[in-house]
Amino acid sequence: MTRSALREKAMVILYQIDIYKERKIEYDIDKVIKDNLEIDNEFVKDIVYGVITYKDNLDNIANQYMKDWTIDRLDKSGASIMRMAIYELKYMDTPDLVVINEAIELAKKYCDDNVRKIINAVLDQLIRK
Repeated sequence: MTRSALREKAMVILYQIDIYKERKIEYDIDKVIKDNLEIDNEFVKDIVYGVITYKDNLDNIANQYMKDWTIDRLDKSGASIMRMAIYELKYMDTPDLVVINEAIELAKKYCDDNVRKIINAVLDQLIRK
């Protein structure tokens, strides 16, 4: 499975977890991961656990770069994509341009154009600082 496909799986997992939290449904992170992946994958686990662990920090970073918006106003897909990208930029060794390109490709598939533009603008500003 390509890294792009793995990122998409991670986004779906984070989206599902967000829905479970919102609806106060009990869940096990490892089970949600296993239900979405045929094989065990450390890259996906790193992103999922990293985003969950650092969610407040990732949200604060995103909010610093958003004008008249906050990450909680984005749709759940967009918020998941934004958090994943910021996590990768901050805590993983993925090149900045790869992270941004992958996030934008996911946003094109799962978000409306305004959310894609917000994600692009936030990530662009983040790597410039």
